[in-house]
Amino acid sequence: MAFPITPDPDLAAEFKKTPLGHHSPQLQRLLRIFRTLPTAGKHALLRIDHRRAWVLVQFNGRKGEPLTVHRDRVFTDWNEAEWAVFKLRWQAYFGEAVPEALG
Repeated sequence: MAFPITPDPDLAAEFKKTPLGHHSPQLQRLLRIFRTLPTAGKHALLRIDHRRAWVLVQFNGRKGEPLTVHRDRVFTDWNEAEWAVFKLRWQAYFGEAVPEALG
């Protein structure tokens, strides 16, 4: 039996501190849920210009149609990029923003 995931600020804080690497079982479970959200509307990162830069993109859910590229959201720090996507997926899943104190 699966237990529901609630919007636990401690999980968001754990991810922000260490976006890559070892995560607690609870955070691993949440990330698995985020990664399996429906494709339509899902945010992701796209590496641009073979540089160490990424742009925020959004899937439209229709095969063969282009992504929505958010050209105003370019990142040169991978951790900041991952945190931005995490916050958007948190909002999509829980229907509320990551607690403001976490940024």
